[in-house]
Amino acid sequence: MRILITGGAGFIGSALVRHLINNTEHEVLNLDKLTYAGNLESLTSIATDTRYEFVQADIADQATVSGVLERFKPHAIMHLAAESHVDRSIDGPSDFIHTNIVGTYSLLEATRAYWLTLPSDERAAFRFHHISTDEVYGDLHGVDDLFTETTPYAPSSPYSASKAASDHLVRAWQRTYGLPVLVTNCSNNYGPFHFPEKLIPLVILNALAGKPLPVYGNGLQVRDWLFVEDHARALLKVVTEGKVGETYNIGGHNEQKNIDVVRGICALLEELAPQRPAGIANYADLITYVQDRPGHDQRYAIDASKIERELGWVPEETFETGLRKTVQWYLDNLEWCQRVQDGSYQGQRLGASEFKDLIA
Repeated sequence: MRILITGGAGFIGSALVRHLINNTEHEVLNLDKLTYAGNLESLTSIATDTRYEFVQADIADQATVSGVLERFKPHAIMHLAAESHVDRSIDGPSDFIHTNIVGTYSLLEATRAYWLTLPSDERAAFRFHHISTDEVYGDLHGVDDLFTETTPYAPSSPYSASKAASDHLVRAWQRTYGLPVLVTNCSNNYGPFHFPEKLIPLVILNALAGKPLPVYGNGLQVRDWLFVEDHARALLKVVTEGKVGETYNIGGHNEQKNIDVVRGICALLEELAPQRPAGIANYADLITYVQDRPGHDQRYAIDASKIERELGWVPEETFETGLRKTVQWYLDNLEWCQRVQDGSYQGQRLGASEFKDLIA
């Protein structure tokens, strides 16, 4: 099977590429624009494999994408390319609109034109798998419930609104044009090779450097955490076994308060990296409560029973085992982190620059 993956140099995309090359016989073409969050170093281990190819391109460049489709002739497209950080979307929504909405539209149109050229049997077997987020569902604060595949959309941030729009486009292309699509909405991913602006790697690296560990508001926001390698296995299940037109929620069954995640990292660092920075008695002493994010959702939680029931996928990692693996990976790969942090991002708080005087 030939699979074209957009955004394969990103965090989730690179985990998926590594999984496909290391554990299957599929051929993979990775199409990635290589923005700040795309890093080919995450793919060094498989870069020379004869079943892997990389093409640097923007999904919004329809002509280039069409050329790649015609040459590679994929049996499936797994669309992960997206601007994905909520705080960055607050500071600058434009890139999110361009990539997540316009880019998805352009990719859909290039895909539709290619799909229509296929013989009828290949056209029927083709799949367009759109990878999205649980943030499109909004906030579960005050509701003792879980996100299901039929939960109404209520996005809160420019990021989640742009992803919701892209989800709607994908479903419309199936309904209107018959393109065989699948949609997955996942909870918070974590694990090796995560870009350092995200909560878990940011806390690890700031703690090791003796910097403050920023916690939004009171830290009681709840997220469901999904180990990225579990997610990669789920995505492969969906694209190969999922039913056309269906949505599958992918979650780790690991609801955690943000403050508990930060404290858990500190406890692991006390064990795994006991040589603290000078003047630091305990890593937890670095925890610093900061102004909350504008429009911050208080709780996300996914009901992943459908993918378990219909496709037989369950996460292999608990949050405890996955977090330990993650912290150890960062301790073992500090040079990778230093190369990723090229000067444009140095562990500072994002997403509040225009709101300091607006939010109490």
